[in-house]
Amino acid sequence: MHVRHLPERRAVTVPWPERTPEALAHALGGSGVLEPWRHQAEAAALAADGTHVVLATGTASGKSLAYQLAAGIALHEDPTGTVLYLSPTKALAADQLQAWRALARDGASWLRPAPYDGDTDPADRTWAREHANVLLTNPDMLHVGILPHHERWSRFFRRLRFVVVDEAHVYRGVFGSHVAVLLRRLARVCAHYRSGGGAPGRAGAGRDGGQSAGTAAPSAAGPVFIGASATSADPAASFSRLIGAPAVAVTEDASPHGAVTVGFWEPELTDKRGENGAPVRRSATAEGAGMMADLAVTGTRTIAFIRSRRGAESMASAAKRELAEVDPSLPPRVAAYRAGYLPEERREVETALRTGRLLGVASTPALELGIDIAGLDAVLVAGWPGTRASFFQQVGRAGRAGQESVALYVAGDDPLDTYVVHHPEAVFELAVEDSVTDPANPHILAPHLCAAAAELPLVPDGLGAFGDPVEVRTLVEQLVTEGYLRRRPAGWFWTHPEHAASLVSLRDDGGGPTDIIDTETGALLGTMGSPQTHYQAHPGAVYVHQDRTYLVEDLDEDAHAVLVRRAWPDYFTQARDITEIEILDTVERVEAGELEWCTGPVKVTTQVVSYQRKAMVSGEVLGEEPLELPARDLFTTAVWFHCPSEVLVAAGLTMDRLPGSLHAAEHAMIGLLPIVASNDRWDIGGVSMALHPDTGQPSVFVYDGHPGGAGFAERGFHEAETWLQATLDTVRSCACPSGCPSCVQSPKCGNRNNPLDKAGAATLLRFVLDRVRAAGARTRQPGIDGAGGPARDRPSAGHGSGES
Repeated sequence: MHVRHLPERRAVTVPWPERTPEALAHALGGSGVLEPWRHQAEAAALAADGTHVVLATGTASGKSLAYQLAAGIALHEDPTGTVLYLSPTKALAADQLQAWRALARDGASWLRPAPYDGDTDPADRTWAREHANVLLTNPDMLHVGILPHHERWSRFFRRLRFVVVDEAHVYRGVFGSHVAVLLRRLARVCAHYRSGGGAPGRAGAGRDGGQSAGTAAPSAAGPVFIGASATSADPAASFSRLIGAPAVAVTEDASPHGAVTVGFWEPELTDKRGENGAPVRRSATAEGAGMMADLAVTGTRTIAFIRSRRGAESMASAAKRELAEVDPSLPPRVAAYRAGYLPEERREVETALRTGRLLGVASTPALELGIDIAGLDAVLVAGWPGTRASFFQQVGRAGRAGQESVALYVAGDDPLDTYVVHHPEAVFELAVEDSVTDPANPHILAPHLCAAAAELPLVPDGLGAFGDPVEVRTLVEQLVTEGYLRRRPAGWFWTHPEHAASLVSLRDDGGGPTDIIDTETGALLGTMGSPQTHYQAHPGAVYVHQDRTYLVEDLDEDAHAVLVRRAWPDYFTQARDITEIEILDTVERVEAGELEWCTGPVKVTTQVVSYQRKAMVSGEVLGEEPLELPARDLFTTAVWFHCPSEVLVAAGLTMDRLPGSLHAAEHAMIGLLPIVASNDRWDIGGVSMALHPDTGQPSVFVYDGHPGGAGFAERGFHEAETWLQATLDTVRSCACPSGCPSCVQSPKCGNRNNPLDKAGAATLLRFVLDRVRAAGARTRQPGIDGAGGPARDRPSAGHGSGES
């Protein structure tokens, strides 16, 4: 559909900073670096001067050397200093550990790096706590394993010089909002120890007093934060929101990169028919598997990125089957890589990819991050990865060694993919997105305040570290009323018998991970977040692990266990749900004639009611089975519109077409929200009704699938014109006659995608767009303030999703 050539970029180098120890320059040169690139030296200098800095340059631009340089100089001049490195994944932390150890081995002997995560042995954890000056961990371990026991880490925190936040662009939405509050807790603990153990105030709120690296003692203002990020619309603002302090950005990339030819590919329509007779395209998974097999046959080293765990497993399996028909020696040289693997399985795949034993890897975005894998010839992106930032991060994996390379984006059968493959200018000619985070969301902040109070009592002067002092104090008083905190003259204390950190789960709904267990052997195959189980681990679901397929026999939510048995089905499964929604309040409203465009808190009730069996390659529906799973309530934020039916009829619709038009528009709007909100489709849900009980009118809702909201719906509210225009363009441009998965059908629809009226949806979207545009609904540029509903019941965190 489209070909774009990204030209070669030549390097710009500068001399090593004057204070760089010769041994450190030699160690960094061990990987072939004779002089740093300009952006590396600039970021290191800013950090050494005490300025919070984010280095936002492309893939393979050597961002790690920037913080290694700053840390290496500082720890050489201050032998008691420490550095904390945070990675969103264990794989990236393990890769970085090897890099730090190589520096220590090759001359920078004063560096003592050590890991501290869930895979670290107890003895190694003790050594890390007592001796390491470069600690590599992740936000999860910082939250549950380090901050709650900060007294044991007093030496480390007192001398903490730098906090490195690697792949900072990953921290968006609910996960990013959690990490933002977590970093405020970290700064607060550091301030406590750096001020001699006194009551903490606003920690890390600015520069480190202009202090340069290596002076006798770090300032009480806190450690300097160094971020490494993919390019984004405003990396300085995004990183400042994440750390709760002003930061500057270095964005001019001075690293070399080979030329990359990028192709946009849309799979052809098959002769199969989907739901309600809709045409079905060959899936991005099957198409990507064929491409990966073709590339492997020619010896081309390839990474194929796909969003889902199941997709990664399916793509690797399909590629192996095709390769087996060509050369029996080739199938073992293709593998899958995803979250949920056991540590030894992850390490094996990472090592095989680095050494070249693997020719192809089908991966979830876990390998999008900065793992040092050189010599890749090709990248496949199967399905839109969610954001332009992620797309360029993945495409940047090609050509890392400076050679020419190819990157192919294979569109999925999805409205967003349809839009992107037909509108390449939306990828190449627009700025990448800003990150959406909302650390003030009370559903996120409340349990973190409990955890913070358990670490150190909250004091009135210190509440500003977590946001607006008045709003934070109101939330603290609510926690007192609910019995979580107790007010004393010295501040607010945690006196609840429950472990405070257990109230917060950074990545799911607080239910913790669910174990996947093989009933025949009793072996633990992997884990899955609790919110995913109703959709991916219900009885009858197909579960794939390392090219082995299993059928789910039982989902025991009380025991957090999924029992599976080995099977060889020729299909995959997809859950369906039904949803109801109740408006709790309207926070913002735009009156566009008779139409109202609104946002505010809602209550969503979702129930997974059935699952479909679909053919592995074609996606053809083979059957549907009912499920009896409990409904789940979600208090979140939505964006919606409603309008009297007689007005919509006057606009060109008829009463009998109204339900199908609303339903189709809802599905398409869900599919296109990532254009403005940087969300994943599965982060959001929607509901449409020809007569909603709260509005008394035809209504369409799109809501965040996370308690309190994640900022996505609010972003959609303020970016209405762009969102609606893209949705209308997608519906109109799709070649199908009456609706298909590429425009208005949804894979989650519990109503079996019926009724759907594609033409009616186009009429409705045109009407809404015209009214909203005339009313000036696009009132400001993409913002950062998420609208969260009031905290309820207890501190909570996590997500669910629904789509009717």
